[in-house]
Amino acid sequence: MFSPKDLFLRRQARNRFALRKKAGGRPRLSVFRSSKHIYAQIIDDAKGTTLAAASSLDKELRSDLKTGADTDAAARVGKLIAERATKAGITEVVFDRGGYIYHGRVKALADAAREGGLSF
Repeated sequence: MFSPKDLFLRRQARNRFALRKKAGGRPRLSVFRSSKHIYAQIIDDAKGTTLAAASSLDKELRSDLKTGADTDAAARVGKLIAERATKAGITEVVFDRGGYIYHGRVKALADAAREGGLSF
């Protein structure tokens, strides 16, 4: 039997493998979701560097949010990552949901990033 963590890691690896094939040189918008916060990074896999990052722990968001673990916080993080990406000159990314289901907070972050100007 596989533990839930093992299954999650398998889904995550399968998703990232598929993204690498389809990316075409675009950076990756990676999402990490914990029980209390949500984080997003835009990563250039060719260089292995983070180009932009945002989370519900940022000073700009922390004071305004009731909690970092709801869809409102995810949407705010999505807008912030899109703003920082456009400031860094990035408009097209590949969305990496990790092993998470595209639903709830992950979907809210993706939708807000699209509204903010990122295309994926």
